[in-house]
Amino acid sequence: MKKVLVTGSGGYIGKHVVKALLDMGCSVIALDINNDGVDERAERINLSIFDNDPDIFNKVGQPDLCVHLAWRNGFVHNAPTHMGDLSGHFHFIHNMIEGGLKNIAVMGSMHEIGYWEGAVDENTPCNPLSQYGVAKNALRQSLLELTGEKNVNLYWLRAYYILGDDIKNHSIFTKILQSAQEGKKTFPFTTGKSLYDFILVDELAKQIALASTQEEITGVINVCTGKPMSLADRVEQFIKEKNLDIKLEYGAFPDRPYDSPGIWGDADKINRIIAKWEE
Repeated sequence: MKKVLVTGSGGYIGKHVVKALLDMGCSVIALDINNDGVDERAERINLSIFDNDPDIFNKVGQPDLCVHLAWRNGFVHNAPTHMGDLSGHFHFIHNMIEGGLKNIAVMGSMHEIGYWEGAVDENTPCNPLSQYGVAKNALRQSLLELTGEKNVNLYWLRAYYILGDDIKNHSIFTKILQSAQEGKKTFPFTTGKSLYDFILVDELAKQIALASTQEEITGVINVCTGKPMSLADRVEQFIKEKNLDIKLEYGAFPDRPYDSPGIWGDADKINRIIAKWEE
């Protein structure tokens, strides 16, 4: 049984990852400034990761693995907090490694890539076009250097388009639910033609748990389906699944200039990890 520290445990993804790890038999320490609603089987610690505490590894129980999900304003791509918090994330992980941590898994994002058409793998060049993407990319690059020097396993878990648990999300799916609840009959939309790699948050959590607790495959690992689907098709499917009385107003908004016409993850690594687990 591995002892796993999950940062950002009270967040949108974190609660699901804590549960997935517990269901796998791991001993989980949930670390966040607010752990309301986190699985009660976990040991819960409420504190900030940004205190630059050199003894943090010992204070959080000397875990075998840290799954670092903590991140502010992930749905606000140009929030100034992304770059403002960057050094805090690095110092936290650096202090954990200096204390004795040997395995670190960190949540990445397709927004590190920037404009790209097609499948993304660990060798795809990164040219981020938002503050969120720039900060995530910088953290990945710095941790590749740091973990290489310290002989520490790094799992950079790159996610794509996440949905599910939608009231707690801040995506278009949340906005459609809110509009339907307010009695609106139409929802202003883009063309919806862009292709994305959609994954439900529960499946994402399972992939994060599996990828971070094995040691055969490290580095950049796409946590994804590998199956592109148009935004329009996925939103129409969502409306049907939720039985919402609302229709999309196509073309009301232009597509964002930094959104790719089609971007999805190469799922080779995660599929091999899942297959190994299922053997």
